[in-house]
Amino acid sequence: MQNGLVQQRSSSQLSAENASYIEEMYEQYLTAPSSVSEEWQAYFANLPAQHGLQHDMPHKNVREQFLLLARNSTRVQPMQASSVSTEHEKRQVGVLQLIAAYRNRGHQKAKLDPLGLMQREHVPDLELAAHGLSRSDFDTVFQTGNLAIGKTEATLGEMVNAMEAIYCASIGAEYMHIVDTAEKRWIQARLEGVRGNPNFSIETKKHLLERLTAAEGLEKYLGNKYVGAKRFGLEGGESFIPLVDEIIQRAGSQGTKEIVIGMAHRGRLNLLVNSMGK
Repeated sequence: MQNGLVQQRSSSQLSAENASYIEEMYEQYLTAPSSVSEEWQAYFANLPAQHGLQHDMPHKNVREQFLLLARNSTRVQPMQASSVSTEHEKRQVGVLQLIAAYRNRGHQKAKLDPLGLMQREHVPDLELAAHGLSRSDFDTVFQTGNLAIGKTEATLGEMVNAMEAIYCASIGAEYMHIVDTAEKRWIQARLEGVRGNPNFSIETKKHLLERLTAAEGLEKYLGNKYVGAKRFGLEGGESFIPLVDEIIQRAGSQGTKEIVIGMAHRGRLNLLVNSMGK
C-alpha cells in the first residue's frame, strides 16, 4: 500500500498544484463519467471505496448549499411575538391577570353590609374587559394557574363564579400585601380551597357562635353599665374573640406552654374576660 502511495505522489498530474483541477474533474466524472478522458475514467474507477461506500457522490451541491446557508444566516429576522402568540394564549394571560385582580381587590367588592346601606365603589380591575375578556369566553377552558379550586383547567365562567364566592361574598380577604410568600400562600390555599365557605361541623359552628355571642353580650353590658364612659369597646370587631380562642386552642394542641399577647386598647376588656378568664 505504501508503494502505491509513493507511486501516486510521483505522478506529476497528482501534485499539490493540480489539486483544484483534479477535484473539479472528479466532480465531472461523478456527474457524467464520459465527460473526462478514458485515462482519467480508468484512474477514478480504480480509486478505493471510502468507509464501505460503493460509489462516491458529488460534493459541489453540498458546498453550494452550505455557502447559501452561511449567506442567509445573517439575514434571519427575529421572530415576532405576534407570530407565536395565538388569540387563546392572549386570553389565557388575561385570565391569570383577572385572578390576581380578585386576590388584590376582591375585598373591595365583598358584601359586608347585610342591610345594603353601604355604597361600594366600582372596581374596574374586576371587570372582564379590563383584561381583554368578555362573557363570550365563559365557556372557554383555560388553565387555572395556582388558583386553588382543585383543577388545573376550568372554564372562565367557573373560575369567575369561584372567585366571586371566595373574595366577593360575605368574607373580605385582604392579604396580598404580605411580604412573606409562604404566609401569603397559606392564607390563599385555605380561602380558595373551600371557595370561601368552610365546611365546619355542627359542634364547631356552635362553639364559634357561643364565643361570638359572649363577645357581643359583654359589649352591650358595658355600654349599658357605663353609659358615655370611654371603654375602647370591640363593637364591629367581635369576631376577634373567636379568632383568639381558636389560636389559643390550636397552639395548645401543638404543645405551646405560654402565650404573650401585646393587646391594643380597643377590645382589651373583652379579651381579658372572654379569652383570659379574668
